[in-house]
Amino acid sequence: MYGSPALPPDFVSLPYVNPDAPKGGSITLGNTGGFDSLNPYVRKGTAPWQLSFFTHESLMGRSWDEPFALYGLLAESVEVPPDRAWVEFTLRPEARFSDGTPVTVADVIFSYELLGTEGHPRYHGLWSQIDSIEQTGPRSVRMTFNTDNRELALLAGMRPVLSRAQWEGRDFANAPLADVPLGTGPYVVSDFEAGRHVTLTRDPDYWGKDVPFRRGSHNFDEIRLDFYGDASVLFEAFKAGEISALREFNVETWATQYDFPAVTRGDVVKSEIPHQKPSGMTGFVMNTRRAPFDDWRVREALIQAFNFEYINDTLTGGAQRRITSYFSNSVLAMRPGPAPKDVAAHLAPFADSLPPGTLEGYSLPQGDGSARNRKGIRRAMALLEQAGFTAQDGTMRDADGTPLAFSILLAKGSSENIAIAELYTQALTRLGIKAEVAAIDDAQYVARVNGFDFDMTTFRRALSLSPGTEQRFYWGSEAAAQEGSRNLMGVASPAVDAMIDAMLQARGQEDFVAATRALDRVLTAGRYVIPFWQYDAGLIAHIAEMKYPEPLPIYGDGPNFMPEVWWYAPR
Repeated sequence: MYGSPALPPDFVSLPYVNPDAPKGGSITLGNTGGFDSLNPYVRKGTAPWQLSFFTHESLMGRSWDEPFALYGLLAESVEVPPDRAWVEFTLRPEARFSDGTPVTVADVIFSYELLGTEGHPRYHGLWSQIDSIEQTGPRSVRMTFNTDNRELALLAGMRPVLSRAQWEGRDFANAPLADVPLGTGPYVVSDFEAGRHVTLTRDPDYWGKDVPFRRGSHNFDEIRLDFYGDASVLFEAFKAGEISALREFNVETWATQYDFPAVTRGDVVKSEIPHQKPSGMTGFVMNTRRAPFDDWRVREALIQAFNFEYINDTLTGGAQRRITSYFSNSVLAMRPGPAPKDVAAHLAPFADSLPPGTLEGYSLPQGDGSARNRKGIRRAMALLEQAGFTAQDGTMRDADGTPLAFSILLAKGSSENIAIAELYTQALTRLGIKAEVAAIDDAQYVARVNGFDFDMTTFRRALSLSPGTEQRFYWGSEAAAQEGSRNLMGVASPAVDAMIDAMLQARGQEDFVAATRALDRVLTAGRYVIPFWQYDAGLIAHIAEMKYPEPLPIYGDGPNFMPEVWWYAPR
């Protein structure tokens, strides 16, 4: 995106892999909930989230040790002009689908159009910005853009490539469970039982095993995905030896509950993987498409009523720091206090419509750690009164006498979120607000969230050191009305749209950082999410046979780390 990639053209492998890692071994990973689809590229159904990382590939791939840089995968070369108005890729002649058929330019063109029109909405944005896509040589394809967005050349290299022979003339969006999309990736789906398990087997004839970008990765012969009703059952399965590795997201649980016999014997190892990426946002998101969440004063009142210090102490022993903004913990995060000149310059045209605190500075409330949170409750009460609510006979009502009531929609297996919500509703009761926790099965939960059919729900948006066009899908105005988008809060703000445009049009790193910090301010001061705690390091408990390389990537853990670059070493 800026400057040159860190690795030379003749690099041997990515810097955070063991290029000589042995192949072999089988592991079992666990998911909560179930699945009713093996197609991760459509909106309908719930597919195991790991599939897109293991079974399919794109023209280029990311190095998780540097932001904004891509390296060749299906493509052996890439060409762009100085203004990045187009990008041209040349396919590797050896690239193959798992059935042995070659990857062609026709497959690429077909895939981009199919995903851009019938695929999941997250793929539609790029397709709408491609003016033309055409074959320019036996193995070359050029995409010309209709938008001034320097990142499009990179995004164009990151779409999965599907087989035209498999899907041409068929109903891609509504294909049955048994129709697994054919991919070029290192693994294939070799077995499955709907809702219960999926087995991925490493393709012994995988075409890309000697490509530098792939060297030292995808080392396990078999990866089985087992599905459990909730996180507590999954944890018990791990303790019993039925699961090979488990990510833990609660620091107190990590410190106090991982003392079972397999750990003390050394059969299970606890690994902590630090990272340098932004905190992202985790919390309860409020649906501003519905009253009264369309009033920032109500949203601020609900944030004030959320007794973070007490909840954090109760559930994590106070060990985890709170998320303070969407890009906190990184150079892209907004700074405390008034906006500095370069950030304020981006925000100035929208000064009259910005949420209070955007320019002046906004920070989350801090409680005293007590269960009652009296100061927070008083501040919440004052804000609700400003918004036209009054407490009548112990019930908060609007001007028409309608009680203030809402539900917190959660997936049945999300035990930690349910525990947070139950503590939160106790505080809301003291305000005269009736909030109920609605825990439903995964399929219903996904359908309702995709259709924005909720008042408040859990929210997790991981963010990177290279934010770009995907931000429009996260909180752009167009995405607010697009079912299936990740703009769960429904924010439709000209200021947010303009900050995203400024990020995408930046010609240098300093201007890019200023625009991102401005976006961070608008989103944080918008009070759309009640933030929880951040995860400073990845916590992974795993069998001793599972090994990982040093040094670690700056992005730390993720599906492109565990299990992608790990290997099996028998004891």
